[in-house]
Amino acid sequence: MGRIAYVNGRYVPHGEAAVHIEDRGYQLADAVYEVWALFGGKLADAEGHFARLERSLGELSIAMPMSRTALTMVLKEAVRRNRISEGSVYLQISRGVAPRDHAFPNPPVRPAVVVTVSRVDRAASEARAAKGVAVVTTPENRWGRCDIKTVGLLPNALAKQKARAAGAVEAWFVDDLGFVTEGASSNAWIVDGDGRLRTRDTNANILRGVTRLTLLDVIRNAGLEVDERPFTPADAVAAKEAFITGAGSLVLPVVAVDGKPVGDGKVGPLAARLRRLYIEQAKAAAI
Repeated sequence: MGRIAYVNGRYVPHGEAAVHIEDRGYQLADAVYEVWALFGGKLADAEGHFARLERSLGELSIAMPMSRTALTMVLKEAVRRNRISEGSVYLQISRGVAPRDHAFPNPPVRPAVVVTVSRVDRAASEARAAKGVAVVTTPENRWGRCDIKTVGLLPNALAKQKARAAGAVEAWFVDDLGFVTEGASSNAWIVDGDGRLRTRDTNANILRGVTRLTLLDVIRNAGLEVDERPFTPADAVAAKEAFITGAGSLVLPVVAVDGKPVGDGKVGPLAARLRRLYIEQAKAAAI
């Protein structure tokens, strides 16, 4: 059985799935998206992703295309039809289809909805986490509303390509003050020389990562503390450990920044522990 996509009310073969040429997501990046990790065919961090989706839509004045209950049913049906247990679910909602004009269509049109499901090799992911990954840095050049999860990701795509060309997995954006903001598709963390967990606060024009939010709960439940304070690439290299968080990476140890080893260049015990604790909690709470 081939892959199945959901497009505007219909489940169709993935290879035949299409949107209208005047969909505003395609022409103007006038759309938002969310990605849920799948554990055992269930949606991880569901509440956080739905809450962020609703916030992103509200910030752009795009109506929810259906109730949260109905949308949950669509996502789960897409998972069922694809027969995928371990993977991810991608949801995109655009303002809809209208003759091309920068201003919003008046009267409003129906939002367009696309859902796809992808398989993830968890064994390969665990092997990569056990080895750790490298990141590179790149100047911050994104717009001023990175808190909205829009599909306008060209700077992120260019940053990811820079990372790939350097043999790295992720790129960290660095602002004009020399501080790391976040990754191209993840939040950035270090365990500094004093053993303190540090990550950028969400007032710094970064995405309010849902995995980040869940991990904060995991950290508190483990009796640990987090210092939401910025750090530089040099701080990261001098740190004991570093890692990234996201729906795709989960909690992924970082062992090198711009070709320089973090700490002893090996996966640290705290990052490994937090990955295990996060996955345990995500699995237990998945719906």
